[in-house]
Amino acid sequence: MATTPAINAHVHLDTHLTHPSAVTATLTGSQAHIPLQGLEAADWHIVAENTLVLARIDHEEPYWAEKAAQHLAADGITVEITPRLQKAIDEEWTWADYPMPWCTRTEIREVSVEAQKIYDDIRHGRLLIHAHAEDSHTTVAVGTYLDSGKSVHLHGENHLRQVTETFDSPARALVSFERFHGDTMRLGPAPMTDTERAATEARTSLGAPTTAPEPPGPGPETVPAYAADPGDHDALLDEFLGTHGN
Repeated sequence: MATTPAINAHVHLDTHLTHPSAVTATLTGSQAHIPLQGLEAADWHIVAENTLVLARIDHEEPYWAEKAAQHLAADGITVEITPRLQKAIDEEWTWADYPMPWCTRTEIREVSVEAQKIYDDIRHGRLLIHAHAEDSHTTVAVGTYLDSGKSVHLHGENHLRQVTETFDSPARALVSFERFHGDTMRLGPAPMTDTERAATEARTSLGAPTTAPEPPGPGPETVPAYAADPGDHDALLDEFLGTHGN
């Protein structure tokens, strides 16, 4: 019975030197291009030859780094995780003053994943932001997905940004947005948050950041194993969106 030949590649995963939650991957071996292409497809960014960085806006990089390590190992690639990264992977934490305290840790991550998708769609040019405005100490925006033509209203920043309403055309979305936010409406996307700026710096350099990264609002706090009270989480989430949405 034929066996799959071993892949001559080694992946060294570690925490970023200057951006606490970001993760670096250093690749060696004659077939290092194999894990490189896999990591790049998973939105890791090349910052130097055979060196990549995973930088997100939800501080969940250690979790996704562990998932990447599992996939690479399953493909026969040798993966090393440093003790300090393993400590970050094992750490249990949640956001301080999180506005949806009923959510379990898994549900908090689901909200963050959706926010990350919106951020990535904007950053990669898939979601064109037409205008933004201030709304109760946060940012709201209106934009259109270029592939589908669907227009959306967005509410929140960083790991809390969500789609609150969808429209069939940019015109309808803009008219509705201006009706609610005309007083503070500004054309184009909002300026980057401190968290977005820190993620950008981490993706482009392994050196010291030009500005000190700040968490979006109250940052993560270490807690015991997260246990949410029983309840209808979907209904509560709908209530939150109804209260804070446009």
